Amino acid sequence: MNPTRRTVLLAATAAALLPALPAKAATATALQPYATYWYPDSLPSGSPGAGITWRSLKTWRAADDADLAFNAAAVPLAGRFTPTPANPTARADQARIQSLVSFGPTAGNPSQGSATSDYYAFGHWAYVDELVFWGGSSGEGLILAPNAPIVDAAHRHGVPVLGNIFLPPAAYGGQLQWTRDLVQKDAAGRYPLADRLVAVATAYGFDGWFVNAETGGGDAALGADMLGFVRELKALSAARGQRVTWYDSMTVNGTVSWQGALNSRNQAFFEAADDMFVDFRWTASSLASSGTLAQQLGRNRYELWAGVDVEANGWNTSENWDAIVPGDSPHVTSIGLYRPEWTRNHLPADQRSPCDFHAADDRFWTGRSLDPSRPDATDPWHAPAVSVADRSTVTAVPFASVFNTGHGLRWYEEGVVTSDTPWNHLGLQDRLPSRQWIVRTRGTRPAVSFDFADAWRGGSSVLVDGVLDEPVTVDLYAVRLPVSGDTVVELTHRTDEGEAGVELAVATAEPGAPGETPPYTYLPVAAGDGWRTSTVRLTGLAGSVHALGVRLTGTGTLKWRLGSIAVYDTPRTPGPPTGLRVTAASGGDLRLAWNPAPGAVRHYTLHRLLPDGTRRFLGGTCQRAFFVPGLRPEQGERRARLELRAVGELYTSSAPVTVTHPW
Repeated sequence: MNPTRRTVLLAATAAALLPALPAKAATATALQPYATYWYPDSLPSGSPGAGITWRSLKTWRAADDADLAFNAAAVPLAGRFTPTPANPTARADQARIQSLVSFGPTAGNPSQGSATSDYYAFGHWAYVDELVFWGGSSGEGLILAPNAPIVDAAHRHGVPVLGNIFLPPAAYGGQLQWTRDLVQKDAAGRYPLADRLVAVATAYGFDGWFVNAETGGGDAALGADMLGFVRELKALSAARGQRVTWYDSMTVNGTVSWQGALNSRNQAFFEAADDMFVDFRWTASSLASSGTLAQQLGRNRYELWAGVDVEANGWNTSENWDAIVPGDSPHVTSIGLYRPEWTRNHLPADQRSPCDFHAADDRFWTGRSLDPSRPDATDPWHAPAVSVADRSTVTAVPFASVFNTGHGLRWYEEGVVTSDTPWNHLGLQDRLPSRQWIVRTRGTRPAVSFDFADAWRGGSSVLVDGVLDEPVTVDLYAVRLPVSGDTVVELTHRTDEGEAGVELAVATAEPGAPGETPPYTYLPVAAGDGWRTSTVRLTGLAGSVHALGVRLTGTGTLKWRLGSIAVYDTPRTPGPPTGLRVTAASGGDLRLAWNPAPGAVRHYTLHRLLPDGTRRFLGGTCQRAFFVPGLRPEQGERRARLELRAVGELYTSSAPVTVTHPW
């Protein structure tokens, strides 16, 4: 990455730039699993700093990886479809978005979430086509494998995730030897670390690698070796369904020279890879020529990501958007967003509540109007929703969502708090509404947002807050769900203030044109006090459902929240897992493992059964291993009793399997 555009970067000060970890993480035991990182082969001189483990990728073997069970993703990459765009300027078949995100520090990044809600719990997956797990530093490690919760959340939304290979500039501690280590050949002329990288991605369950070679001082021989390495990495990756992105840094002669374009100096690397991130120094003319050259090479121009650096200024970033995504002609290239976690990082420490973060993230991805169906033409920030059509993975029943964003202030089960500890774990995130938030009314527009003050399950619900003077329809999901005579939709909802009639909005066809309202049929939903689950039969509807929403009618002030939606033909409850066991213990820090439950499982939940009979939520995961920190004896107990359940797609839970831990 061009160091002149990044005056401070994770190359030397990664930990200082990234989300603070909870106090427990600062003094974690040896049992705490973390996301994994490596050097290609040789290690730095001296000794690693506190909390840092130096590892060689060349010596890695899956069978020897003690933390693999905690770091391996479990959710397969979902297929996606593109519904009719939400507005006339969003295009379905042109520019896409690559997002380079640093979710945590290189070292000390917990494998399965942590006890804080202050986290980049990204939820606008519908606009993203590729996620890069950005990070790496000369003092910690250069090759990063994404941790499982991020991959699981991305895969649930159909987004592939790439690990990062960062060979930093010398100014940030880069050593040319590390580049030579990466591209070393064996006696047969093969590149052993290319094979090792593909093995890592296969074992960890992510989708390939982002290659960023920025250490200067190379020559033509090194350039030839790097090109051979990328070609072999791509061939091995393709055989495993993985992909390779090349960053516009090293040129074919082995020197580092950021081009800001696809040209003769980096063309061979682009041809060897699946796509290329074009450095920020691009111009309108260089992007135009790059797109033309890509097509002349028989490639898609949208396999070029034009870099947009939002790390420092977020939606205040000034950019020549017409050079990438003009409104009156075909898009020129795709967009590469560098560090959009600005939406969290720019907030003052006392304004990093989940609600504050999601308000900022909505502003970044949707624009000033906060409604992707009504872009604000006067907004200088060209939000992704303005030009990029959203996508969805909701294509089969059963489907359910409790609108869990992957972090929260508490944990709820059926409206009851079962843990008052703040938390984050993206692997528990639901398939979230792809259009946050389209509100259709001829009257006053109420605010719609994720809310964390109360929930039905997980940590959040959808809150509609405002004044009703005309009917209000909130679009929830673009779907492709088959309808049978047995298909039902369940809504769990609650009115906190005011009164409103509630209807389920169901469309069995697409809108007539981009930006138009789906052809909804409105079906009444029973009301009541407190949380209420209402079942609506789709009687008389045929074909497939294309859109789901809710319509609220009434007058006056209203606070109404939606806690859950489910679509199914037959209720299903998963069978229990087996073989729950403690695999390692240090005081109250436990590593647990179990055998999978039969059939389809969304995730597993772990509770502690207290002596008074109450259950306390300890955590959840999609993996078949979990780390529990800091248990202590309670109420005079002699042993802690833990219960594990499998949770299905409809949030039905299996019978528990138990294990005890003596004090």
